[in-house]
Amino acid sequence: MIEHPVRLLAALLSLTLIAILNPLHASPSVAAFKETPFFADRVARGDLPPIGERLPAKPLVVDLEARGRKIGIQGGDVISIVARARDIRYISANGYARLVGYDQDFMLKPDILEAIDEQDERIFTFHIRPGHRWSDGAPFTAEDFRFFWQDVANNPALMPSGPPEFMLVNGKPPRFEVIDPLTVRYSWDQPNPRFLPQLANPLDPFIYRPAHYLKQFHASFADEAKLNDLARSKKLKSWAGLYNRIDSMNEVSDPDLPTLQPWRLVTSPPANRFYFERNPFYHRVDTAGQQLPYIDRVIFDVAAAGLMAAKANAGEADLLFRGLNMSDIPILKEGEQAKGYHTLLWRNARGSELALFPNLNCSDPVFRKLNRDPRFRRALSLGIDRETLNMALLFGLGAEGNNTVLAGSPLYREEFRTTNAQFNPDEANRLLDEIGLNRIYEDGLRQLPDGRNLEITVELDGDNMVMADGLTLIAEFWRDLGIRLIVKPQDRAILNNRTYSGQTIMSASHGLDNAIPTPIMPPTELAPMWQDNLSWPKWGQYVETRGSSGEPIDIPAAQELARLYAEWLATSDKEIQTRVWLQMLMNHAENQWSIGTVAGALHPIVVKDGLANVPQNAFYSWLPTSLIGIYRSDEFFWTIPERRGAPKQ
Repeated sequence: MIEHPVRLLAALLSLTLIAILNPLHASPSVAAFKETPFFADRVARGDLPPIGERLPAKPLVVDLEARGRKIGIQGGDVISIVARARDIRYISANGYARLVGYDQDFMLKPDILEAIDEQDERIFTFHIRPGHRWSDGAPFTAEDFRFFWQDVANNPALMPSGPPEFMLVNGKPPRFEVIDPLTVRYSWDQPNPRFLPQLANPLDPFIYRPAHYLKQFHASFADEAKLNDLARSKKLKSWAGLYNRIDSMNEVSDPDLPTLQPWRLVTSPPANRFYFERNPFYHRVDTAGQQLPYIDRVIFDVAAAGLMAAKANAGEADLLFRGLNMSDIPILKEGEQAKGYHTLLWRNARGSELALFPNLNCSDPVFRKLNRDPRFRRALSLGIDRETLNMALLFGLGAEGNNTVLAGSPLYREEFRTTNAQFNPDEANRLLDEIGLNRIYEDGLRQLPDGRNLEITVELDGDNMVMADGLTLIAEFWRDLGIRLIVKPQDRAILNNRTYSGQTIMSASHGLDNAIPTPIMPPTELAPMWQDNLSWPKWGQYVETRGSSGEPIDIPAAQELARLYAEWLATSDKEIQTRVWLQMLMNHAENQWSIGTVAGALHPIVVKDGLANVPQNAFYSWLPTSLIGIYRSDEFFWTIPERRGAPKQ
């Protein structure tokens, strides 16, 4: 197994959030600010203020050399490819400017904010950088937080369900205060340890908005009748629908909507090529006095999903990672020398590349009872030859075992991966017999209590052919147990709807999104809290809707997961949070709520020769790395002078 360095420090467990979230007393020194070549002509014409007036009074100074990176040179374009126009929204995850974000050691640090004062994870005071501006030059102030909280989150016309769930503690919202134009405070009576980690997510909750821009579409600040007329002209029912369409911070689809991210959209959809230009008011600088990002423009070409590897092989991308997988590595390697790129192999940070999810809320009464029997789930796990699966899917480079955290996380324990995950068909058969599935038809299949063959239809996203290949292998292993596995690819939306309504018996998908957690990260994926967990969708519905739909959790071991999650939510004590994580992980290993197989696939990252500061070895995931976000793509730069080119005005 190829080892990739992970800089997770054991000392993390002893750090307090105050130490993590307040800037170091000795900030890196910065040279005199240098005007960005891309903007030089605009500054000379008076269309933009000079660099010293565009930056906050206290910008975030990035010490690249202290992190083993090179101070870059500004200029040039980076071309990438997306499978559909809507996928340009992932630039928000990859640009990763957040109020507070993870660094590469998975520690929380202020970013957009200058500092955060925190008391017992109950009271959070945010300090905004003086002079920070939106991409259109308007001031970024406390009013942007107030507008979101009072005029959006607590406006029933815009958010009928009320404020975001992570901002509620025992169903109660925070007390929100504007202390001064650059300071806001959120206070709860009890700890809210989810609050800051949620702000660091790849899907930014944006608890602030560009109030100066959005007020013109809000009925509290503009003529409601005129807004309703405008909404109807766009085939929308009211001003609220119009507002919600325009307030699309995560969609990144409106060039007029101001941003704080490193690049801003300048192409209006629809298009087959989208241009993002550097944000002239971005808040980060290097120690040489250069404003980030180094790259002037990010360009996305739209192409069919199945052509990603072929287009990279043809040299049509400077940087590409989404839409590629391990099976693409051979074709990517073939084109490297001729097309002047190289393929990095990062490690996927999922709990399992292929996991099976028995639906405990299945509407079929026979399979519902079986799926709820831990002996059945353990038998299915023990009946999988993971070594063979590893060789077939991951060339033998994966970590075999349960759907759990990976080595490299401070929460990793070997037993979490191995419990009930060894290939032991004799024990699997014994458990199936013990359950009462011991009647065998002539064709070798076991019989269900109602006389049907023991046939399990496993449904999955139809776009994932690698996963379908893995299920075909598992079908051979289970056939030896007297079980027929039927692979049923589905459209993803249809699959989700079938699962949520209890129509699926079992689903297949990736395992834990975040398999490299630290104790300060919420263990939400381990608890029956959300509908989108394929093992217990109706339990999740019940929790999300506060009992108005779904089913109450009615299995003691799952109730214990919910209790432990509530214990994590109620404390700011890192030792308690660590203990809760470990207990929940052991609960999963013992109960096989999902059935993991192999983890740690290599994910190809295509990088054009001469594009510098891209990590050679790293983890790739949605959580917590925000795809490539925590590796700071605004620090990538061209070492090849001709790729930097002449500034584009």
